[in-house]
Amino acid sequence: MSSPHDNLATPLALDVLQQFRLIFGSMRQYFRLVEERCGMSGSQMWVLQEVARTPGIGIGELARRMGVHQSTCSLLVDKLVARECLDKQKRSGDQRRVGLHLAEQGVAALAALPGPAEGILPEALAALPEVVLKTLHINLDELIRHLPGKDEASARTPLADMVAPEHLS
Repeated sequence: MSSPHDNLATPLALDVLQQFRLIFGSMRQYFRLVEERCGMSGSQMWVLQEVARTPGIGIGELARRMGVHQSTCSLLVDKLVARECLDKQKRSGDQRRVGLHLAEQGVAALAALPGPAEGILPEALAALPEVVLKTLHINLDELIRHLPGKDEASARTPLADMVAPEHLS
């Protein structure tokens, strides 16, 4: 009788495992480079990049664009405001709502960015043809279905926070 663990020893299963290692290692290396060059985490740099793309953006919209929970986004924004990389300004039409704008420190950090702030994986996924992306989605769903102890909350955690060994504050 064979168990699912027997399949791990197959050359194909090992090749796929090495593909995941390559993806994970490449992301880790990229986010280390981001931290070295910019002095901030990839997540913080992604916030700055989105604010640069849309000055005056609100925290709710920013969280939606990044695919993170609003409280996670608020914490990132608060750290960047404390580091004088972002400014919060009341919106003229609604004084209760705050718009975010880059401060001088944020502009300088973005100038040091070696590539996309959100990381190399989202950029690679965006470059895939739609049919390949749909196939990958179906196959990853199947893999996740077989994954014991899956952490559903991880789906809304920025990759930079998952692969970086330490976070710069």
